Amino acid sequence: MGRLDGKVAVILGASDERSMGFATARRFAEEGAKVVLAARRGDAASALAARVGGIGATCDITSEADLEALAALAINTYGRLDVAVNYSGVDVAEPVLQSTAEGLRKSSEVHFVGAVLFIKQMALAMADGGSIITTSSMTVLNQAPNYAAYAGAKAGADTAVRIAANELGERGIRVNSIAPGFTRSAMTDAYFEMEAVTKAFAKEIPLGKFVTVEDIAETALWLAAEARSTTGQLIDVTGGQTLRRVPLPIDFA
Repeated sequence: MGRLDGKVAVILGASDERSMGFATARRFAEEGAKVVLAARRGDAASALAARVGGIGATCDITSEADLEALAALAINTYGRLDVAVNYSGVDVAEPVLQSTAEGLRKSSEVHFVGAVLFIKQMALAMADGGSIITTSSMTVLNQAPNYAAYAGAKAGADTAVRIAANELGERGIRVNSIAPGFTRSAMTDAYFEMEAVTKAFAKEIPLGKFVTVEDIAETALWLAAEARSTTGQLIDVTGGQTLRRVPLPIDFA
């Protein structure tokens, strides 16, 4: 018997087989869940969904109408919604003294506004409690140069997670976020091709190995299926790197 038998899960941010979203969809399906995969590239999400027996959809997290439609798709197709995971992200890296309104707004729209509206629309569709999971970042816990826009928006979403968990607890809905460490995925693949970068990061990880998308998927599965008394928390999945530091540009020389 799977840990998610009879459950329905929406996973947003799953358009590449190297992504955390697809790793989570695959793991959820293995545990018996019906999955709805979504991304801005709906065709790619649909192709991946077919590989795990689910359905795909087009959804832009910056559109509340898209988020509402995504939740409705899960209900109309499978009759319920139990788990919702948001992996949507955009890489905005700029020093504070070179910050632009465009970059700040872009990051905020995806990582803060979008994340809060995701929680809202998924919670509205959950009739019998459930688990909502968003994605934070190690850069929220260990300040990294050039990531004010990115980490600032993520930190705002983490605060909203705690507030939502407090408000939604009486409905049996748990809300948590995961802070991945330096993880090879579709968005970070190019960084892992830089030997100086990987060496610098490896030195700062106490467990001595990089986090994988499968590690993140296992954490999401735990939050979805087993962590019945855990809500409003930021789960650190960094291999212990937050006990040390994020490398500085000088370390890559």
